[in-house]
Amino acid sequence: MTGMADVVVIGGGQAGIAAGYHLWRNKLDFVILDAQSTPGGAWQQTWDSLHLFSPAAFSSLPGRLMPTQTGVEYPDAGHVVEYLTDYEQRYGLPVHRPVRVQAVRRGADRLRVETDTGAWSARAAVSATGTWWRPFLPAVPDQEVFTGRQLHTTGYHSPSDFAGQRVVVVGGGNSGAQIAADLATHDGIDLTWVTQRPPRFLADDIDGRALFDAATARRRALDEGRTDTGGVASLGDIVAVPPVREARDAGLLKAQPMFERLVADGIRWSDGTSAPADTVIWCTGFRPALSHLAPLGLRGTRGHIATDGTRAVGEPRQHLLGYGDWTGPASATLIGVGRPARDTVRQVTELLA
Repeated sequence: MTGMADVVVIGGGQAGIAAGYHLWRNKLDFVILDAQSTPGGAWQQTWDSLHLFSPAAFSSLPGRLMPTQTGVEYPDAGHVVEYLTDYEQRYGLPVHRPVRVQAVRRGADRLRVETDTGAWSARAAVSATGTWWRPFLPAVPDQEVFTGRQLHTTGYHSPSDFAGQRVVVVGGGNSGAQIAADLATHDGIDLTWVTQRPPRFLADDIDGRALFDAATARRRALDEGRTDTGGVASLGDIVAVPPVREARDAGLLKAQPMFERLVADGIRWSDGTSAPADTVIWCTGFRPALSHLAPLGLRGTRGHIATDGTRAVGEPRQHLLGYGDWTGPASATLIGVGRPARDTVRQVTELLA
């Protein structure tokens, strides 16, 4: 396949189709290239018990409210996939899948977007590949010595997969706490939860609505040259969603400090004490999946891509959307990606004029 479009959007998850909605509203010529074979982005890959932090009405993309899920205040991942599928179909977004983008290169007048099915020529491109596809694993001494199983958050699905096992969960963020709670309440699993610092739970009445407000207030303060409010990080690290709150209140979520190294049959702390383990689950976060932009040479000395809003400073035809606060306040969330998507399309429209 070889094609031409004014705008190529790379990634068909929530950020990609939010951009698609605004491109559609502005009647621009565009395509969305998605590596997945079906709609729903990374929400198709999550663990079975995952739920949103916010009610459906506060977890919506621009143009269409997410319907409520019957009998559930905080929708599950399956409901999100259904919503994203319907959203894509409702607006007739031109999504091509499965198409894996391999590289974006400069041309004299256009960008060349190379894929495993051919190349596209574009006047502008929006990268919206997210972070799920690039899990981060910390360097811990003797990882190769451990004889058990190691997996990242991306490989976790259900506690039933670990029945009768001794499991170490590493990570003090939301995924670590939720997976630890999932395992802790399942009979027959011996859980050790390990965190870099003591867990910081947000107040029980705080959900995604407050987090979005905090992220937006921080970005506004920084843009206006005022003191950094700290954003979401100032509130804590872990949203006390019902399963986490219940496990915590039952005394099942007692975190241990980070261990020093792995040994053949488990983990060992610096004081010489150890704990046996059959499996280690690394809930240690992600990095932006941006290898396809390497030919553009946009990364700085620390690997960061400088942006003006969502537009790459080193290549004004290239935008980055949905990777975190540096590409828009709360832009990695359903409710937060709408505004930076709108601003991206406004800038692209001006470029194309």
